[in-house]
Amino acid sequence: MNKIIYTLFSLLALTSCVNSYNVQGNSNVSTLDGQMLYLKVLKNNDFKKIDSCDVLHGQFQFSGTVDSVRMASIFMDDQSVLPLVLESGDINVKIDYAQQTVTGTPLNDKLSKFFSKYNQLKNQEAELVHKHDQAIMNGRNMEVVNQRLNVEAQRLSEQEDRLITNFVTDNFDNILGPGVFFMVTINNQYPILTPWIEDIMSKATDTFKNDPYVKDYYQKAQENEEIMNGTREAPVQAPQVQPQNPDAAPAPTANELAAPATQNTPAN
Repeated sequence: MNKIIYTLFSLLALTSCVNSYNVQGNSNVSTLDGQMLYLKVLKNNDFKKIDSCDVLHGQFQFSGTVDSVRMASIFMDDQSVLPLVLESGDINVKIDYAQQTVTGTPLNDKLSKFFSKYNQLKNQEAELVHKHDQAIMNGRNMEVVNQRLNVEAQRLSEQEDRLITNFVTDNFDNILGPGVFFMVTINNQYPILTPWIEDIMSKATDTFKNDPYVKDYYQKAQENEEIMNGTREAPVQAPQVQPQNPDAAPAPTANELAAPATQNTPAN
């Protein structure tokens, strides 16, 4: 009997550590030193604080347990610095002036590679602006230049669409698919249906469709579409066409990924 009880306690101890995480961070950004950082998890369509720490000599750390693998983000005040996945293992965060990375566990490695490719495309888009300005300074034929740059911009836009779509569909059945869907849609003025969302939902697995944020967003988007088409009456007390974020910018196009980092601290 004692052996059985000991075995049960051992199994419980192992189970309790399944979702234990340890976030080790370092930064060479001088303005972060002495700042308080907050670790928040995505819950009920919002980020809830679960831990905090000070940045001391460029080092910071979070540790704890979660009941399941969760999308999370490190915040400074009310601004997200970078997203990550809280999963079992040692998670390594690096923040410097050039980039931010989160590595060490399978899903974080996958998310980090995605952001690296995404940011490469955004950098190429930014370079088009530089080429445009340089062409003006050099007295080039701007009609020819603009035509060429527009073709390049369209090519990059299509690559962004494919990158985001493929990443979401490849990760329908883990937290990354819903997590990136959240990043794409959260800054929409209100839940709306777009060709991109319809395409995603037409391919989605039941796991993805039943994610709390995805399910809530898609239901409200369908209701809003019906209201705007005149096939559904908006409730007087609780109108469905309601901004998710009253201060949000107009809804982005399908390929405008809502990067979770601030403008001064890109996602990766």
